[in-house]
Amino acid sequence: MLLHIESRVLTLRLPEGSDADVQRASAIVSEAMHDIEDLPVIPREVEDILTIKQGERHRWLKDGRLQSGGTRTVKLRGRARKITFHVFDPRYIEDVLDRDLVTVWREEDAATAAENRRRAATKAALKRARKRDLEAPNSARNGPDESSKAKLRGWEDFESDGLLR
Repeated sequence: MLLHIESRVLTLRLPEGSDADVQRASAIVSEAMHDIEDLPVIPREVEDILTIKQGERHRWLKDGRLQSGGTRTVKLRGRARKITFHVFDPRYIEDVLDRDLVTVWREEDAATAAENRRRAATKAALKRARKRDLEAPNSARNGPDESSKAKLRGWEDFESDGLLR
């Protein structure tokens, strides 16, 4: 007996002459498949179905865009600890896929990242400007500019006319 699954089509192969086995095998497969649509979707399956990365899944789960259907805790073979992970409702995942929310969320993330970069650049520019302003008076007092002003004749005339700012 061989059961092959490809693109939502199940193919059951049995040796010839086993008519009774076909009915029994078909009943077993039908019974197993009866409630499969209600089984929760695990994280790796969600990533495959929605074609998203693990980081996106974590970020969207954390900010509430991707809604968890609950958690499951399992103890893997050969491991001392149990692990807990989120599972997802298959109908919700289907809805996200149908409405193409992944594209919308990625666009929102790109806009947020651009805004954060703009804010960081502005903040860094302000910090550099403040640092320059703090350093400028110190260098003006001790620097060569003050001594060169004193040596030039008629400097006061230029300064009083507002030509040097």
